[in-house]
Amino acid sequence: MTDEPGAPLPDIDPAQFFEVDLRVGRVLEVRPFPEARAPAYQLAVDFGPALGTLETSAQVTNYEPDELVGRLVVGAVNLGVRRIAGFRSRFLVLGAVEADGAVRLLRPDGDPPPGTRVA
Repeated sequence: MTDEPGAPLPDIDPAQFFEVDLRVGRVLEVRPFPEARAPAYQLAVDFGPALGTLETSAQVTNYEPDELVGRLVVGAVNLGVRRIAGFRSRFLVLGAVEADGAVRLLRPDGDPPPGTRVA
């Protein structure tokens, strides 16, 4: 692996990729997270009846909270729980990282219901 920004990561076995459970979720709540080392929010996201509402910490402060509430996002929901400044982050919200470090959240086209699997 190289330290060059944008450089590709090493190849992985496709089976590893297909074990990641990617789902559509709808942001229900956004809270400030002043305890985090880097500026971040705590997000509560509805992933439908099978998964319910999960919480995560996300460095997406380039968005205003009212831009996020109601928005569809894509999350990796089976990576385990991580403790971030005492907060239990239960999934990873996905986004594209711009050159300045700003994260632009991924979202599906249309209006698939929360919990829809991402292929």
